[in-house]
Amino acid sequence: MSEMLEQVKGYLRIDGSEDDMNLTLLLDSAKEYFLNAGVPEKEKSALYRLSVMIYVALQYDPDSYRKLERSLQSNIIQMKYEGEAS
Repeated sequence: MSEMLEQVKGYLRIDGSEDDMNLTLLLDSAKEYFLNAGVPEKEKSALYRLSVMIYVALQYDPDSYRKLERSLQSNIIQMKYEGEAS
């Protein structure tokens, strides 16, 4: 199991491996979503990893995590324009 998958399962409080395939698909789709939004993959960035987890949470259980949508959008904007102000 990948480190990112472990982190997502911890964030979502998921035990067992029944949902691993779905969560892996959601992880891959999060990375693709960010690339399409102009955010390169930065697995060492805490903000990037948190944003991936929020994206997965929103796709996995939208009713429970809906309140995080604005946070995700804010994170994407910050990551997208990171370094452009210098």
